[in-house]
Amino acid sequence: MNADTVVSGEKSMRGNVSVFVAAFIVLTMLLGTAVGRLGGAVAEKSRANNAADASALAAADGLALGRSPAEACAIARDIAVSNDARLLTCRSNASAADVEIEIDQAQARARAVVAPDPALGIRSVLVDSSPGP
Repeated sequence: MNADTVVSGEKSMRGNVSVFVAAFIVLTMLLGTAVGRLGGAVAEKSRANNAADASALAAADGLALGRSPAEACAIARDIAVSNDARLLTCRSNASAADVEIEIDQAQARARAVVAPDPALGIRSVLVDSSPGP
């Protein structure tokens, strides 16, 4: 074996390592991007759930204060907008409010009822908070 063969063998090994390092860097960047997008989606869903809860409770508070179901839905819409959300649906009657909201791609639903409380009088209570479709 001569010296030229040893030198060329070392060069080819260095080339292989460079390819593996470049592939590792690319895969790490892709994984980091995926984790970042997943984290953003989770944060967006959490914001949507919070906005739905707040909108439903505000509507039920309006009902507890004697407002009409239409006024309660207007209150829910205002609260959704203040949370950078869009109210998709609002159904209310004299004793409950159901809302569905959307923030970007995340949707959430919530239901709040007007409940008598012996110590506090009438109050609103969140009874169902579930993810949207």
